Amino acid sequence: MNFECVITYWYDCGVDLLAHLEAYVAAVDEASFSRAAERLGIAQPLLSRRIKTLEAHFEGQLFDRSRRQVATTEMGVLLLPYARDVLDRAQRLRHVARSARQSAVRAVGVPADCGPAALARVIRAGTEHGTTFAVRELPPDEREAGLADASLAYALVRVPPESAALRVPLGLASAPAEAAGGGRPESAAGRPRARRRAVHLEDLRPRRGTGARPGRPAAVPVLTTVEDHAPYAQDRLRRAVARAGLPESTVRPAGPMASALAETLAGQLTLLCTETFARRHGASWAPLGDAALHRGYELRAARRDPEAARVPHWLAALLAAAVGAEPAAGSAGEDGPSRLAARG
Repeated sequence: MNFECVITYWYDCGVDLLAHLEAYVAAVDEASFSRAAERLGIAQPLLSRRIKTLEAHFEGQLFDRSRRQVATTEMGVLLLPYARDVLDRAQRLRHVARSARQSAVRAVGVPADCGPAALARVIRAGTEHGTTFAVRELPPDEREAGLADASLAYALVRVPPESAALRVPLGLASAPAEAAGGGRPESAAGRPRARRRAVHLEDLRPRRGTGARPGRPAAVPVLTTVEDHAPYAQDRLRRAVARAGLPESTVRPAGPMASALAETLAGQLTLLCTETFARRHGASWAPLGDAALHRGYELRAARRDPEAARVPHWLAALLAAAVGAEPAAGSAGEDGPSRLAARG
């Protein structure tokens, strides 16, 4: 009977062949049932039963129990190299499976406005922890769908900021003040920029007495990126625009991001985005005073992926930094990454 037939037979019998062979080989090596049981971490009666099961299957004695010391019979000596071969193959199989798990690429869904350097830190940290990450920039709905079908191992999911583990302040990016005077931006000169006071959507209305000129919008247009096109976020923004007395057309989706940034830096419009995104592209930025319009995130794992069932704390911390998040209010005693990992 060849190796494959032996494995199939024992599997069909509902018996753990490897455990029985381990008991047999350990008893040979130790020349003692008690020491063999201790080596395997099982009770001696269980080890004896496993050896008897093998003897019943092979229809012969593997050990001579008539002597004071356990002695291997001629049949036991004959079968020993084959038993060792089966155990060696099983060990190699486990090793290959473990290597395959460690080398498997795990996709991580993130917003499209994360900084490349921050995402590089995620990839490097994964390598250090024995995991290969592939970072995928996806819209909010596609990140949730990727978790559902397990094409993503982890993803940052948009949730209302008041119930989020992490909150990312949003604000309005505009042309740097230096651009109007022809000077170079503060970031280019290496000097830190002062953070402007919080702005409200009402501030976008034309100043009293200026009025709207023909061909000129009544309010400064605000463009939104795909990351803020989640239904609940769009609904909140529409209501805020109405409360501010602004035309509904004041806020509209951005087209190609390069064009939107160019118009923002030229002073023709403002862009709703995070501070890190604005600073990275040389724009001025002021936070929105309405915290309900900020972003909320939770880091979740695909439920179908048993290897990614729980989010590692180090991954949660790095992704929180990548989106420019800060701990949500009311998380005293537990930082945002910890809550993200726990909820994952």
